[in-house]
Amino acid sequence: MYSSYDIIVVGAGHAGCEAANAAATMGSKVLLITMNMQTIAQMSCNPAMGGVAKGQIVREVDALGGLSGIISDRSMIQFRMLNRSKGPAMWSPRCQSDRNVFAAEWRKSLEQNRNIDFWQDTVNEVIVKDGIVKGVKTSLGVEFSANAVVLTNGTFLNGRMYIGEKVFGGGRTAERAATGLTEQLITLGFEAGRMKTGTPPRVDGRSLNYEAMEEQLGDENPGKFSYTNTPTLTEQRSCWITYTNQAVHDELKTGFDKSPMFTGRIKGLGPRYCPSVEDKINRFADKDRHQIFVEPEGWDTVEVYVNGFSTSLPETVQYNALRKIPGFENVRMFRPGYAVEYDFFPPTQLKATLETQLVKNLFFAGQINGTTGYEEAACQGLLAGINAHRNANEEAEFTIKRSEGYIGVLVDDLITKGTEEPYRMFTSRAEYRTLLRQDNADLRLTEKGYAIGLASQERYEKVIAKRNSVAELSDAIRVAKVKPDEINDWLTTKNSAPLREKGSVYNLIKRPEIELADVKELLNLSVSVPSVGEEAIEQTVIEIKYEDYLNREKLNAEKLDKWENLSINPSFDYDRLKALSFEGKEKLKRLRPSTIGQASRISGVSPSDVSILLVYLGR
Repeated sequence: MYSSYDIIVVGAGHAGCEAANAAATMGSKVLLITMNMQTIAQMSCNPAMGGVAKGQIVREVDALGGLSGIISDRSMIQFRMLNRSKGPAMWSPRCQSDRNVFAAEWRKSLEQNRNIDFWQDTVNEVIVKDGIVKGVKTSLGVEFSANAVVLTNGTFLNGRMYIGEKVFGGGRTAERAATGLTEQLITLGFEAGRMKTGTPPRVDGRSLNYEAMEEQLGDENPGKFSYTNTPTLTEQRSCWITYTNQAVHDELKTGFDKSPMFTGRIKGLGPRYCPSVEDKINRFADKDRHQIFVEPEGWDTVEVYVNGFSTSLPETVQYNALRKIPGFENVRMFRPGYAVEYDFFPPTQLKATLETQLVKNLFFAGQINGTTGYEEAACQGLLAGINAHRNANEEAEFTIKRSEGYIGVLVDDLITKGTEEPYRMFTSRAEYRTLLRQDNADLRLTEKGYAIGLASQERYEKVIAKRNSVAELSDAIRVAKVKPDEINDWLTTKNSAPLREKGSVYNLIKRPEIELADVKELLNLSVSVPSVGEEAIEQTVIEIKYEDYLNREKLNAEKLDKWENLSINPSFDYDRLKALSFEGKEKLKRLRPSTIGQASRISGVSPSDVSILLVYLGR
């Protein structure tokens, strides 16, 4: 056991695991400190990865060389590509996971990385000297030194759990809270706040009547997250859908006078987009039912996650209400749902690298920054781990622009706008979402991951091969012609106008009634397709079909990128610019944007303030 490390990562949730693996893979000697070695990478909430916008993040993490996509592929029990009926910018991969296998695969992967050591303990102090982090001190009084520290404390900082009128200290079922660290960080000048999240009851799947529910099957040809050669599902487990009703709502209302949320005992803000069931029936009183997703927790367990029924009402109220849901009449509950309130640190106190502005080489990632979701945590951990390693080795910072990835959108939103409720990624947050698709994350980011020593040579060569295949197929399609007698019968089956003379395959692909799924048939009818993989075919067709939209977004991104490349010195004295608005000056002094582009996105900084900065900087 060493006493000195290159990097210390505190917390072994999704953010901590990605941070430790990234820094260690890049060559740092890493110590991963966790309160419980048996809960590494535990899925505290629903056993699933991906979803709308979240699936894009997992693919970006994978493209950079992270492990979340690989672990998800190894542990999934069902896969679905969401939003297939919409454009490809909205397609979002999602999998149902085996909770136990997911955690076991993560632990195995971390243990196989010889640059990672482990220590089971609670960190209650970071050691700081002259504004630079030097290590940590644990509850056992053990001190470890390091060149950089990454805090990924999840919901454990002064965590309090609520079930009706019962209150427990803790950040997760049967796990104690972490105390002392928040108070110390405040003495260093950090601002802290409180947030709330929740989880639904877990039930015995043997006690459910699935015939009263709607079955939700996985995709007929399941995909995966990772661009590597991970296994493809050959067998899947079904999920199920049922609904609440007025009887359920009436039963839940009997516990409102004991609800910690309604009585004011919980002060932290919860997520608007994923409210508790009591909040839903209170806020949406006109709705006579709400959807419930019944999700199995794994291959070899009868435990079921009741998605959509997050609650902190008394356990008897939860149980009685559950029994009034169709299919749950004879339900047996394993454990009740609960709410967790915990400390977070407003992320406007961070740089784009997730390093804190106040303490050099100290990084925050995950729920400590006010975010929610495994995927949001994982990508922050990855970025923090990369930059902790690079800082420790005096290398240039690594960042991702808004036009390069959802990870860039998330980080920029956090450090520029902050958040007053748990932040969750949506496709609507990305102004370049046609560029930032799940199918092209490798083309966007793997070279960046390879350049910093995270993505492997094999990954890099695979991306180069894919890019060449796309170019080859695209060139072939653009010159290919097809005769009316070769294609018109097929066009008729697609309700598309017949050709009167030899026509371009390229133009046929761009027809709106020709679906992406139809194009492979079209290519077989019209042109000798080069021997390329399915991914390359899909990539090529998307780029042709949505070429005009893509070009428009690329042009907009290039216009705005000029501001992203105009740096502002972190110690810039904004008081010297008398013409700045009062609000703009105060926001700029507090948030310390690193570029003109970031400054322009700060709420309260007007276009005229930006113009003044540009003039002063001689632009």
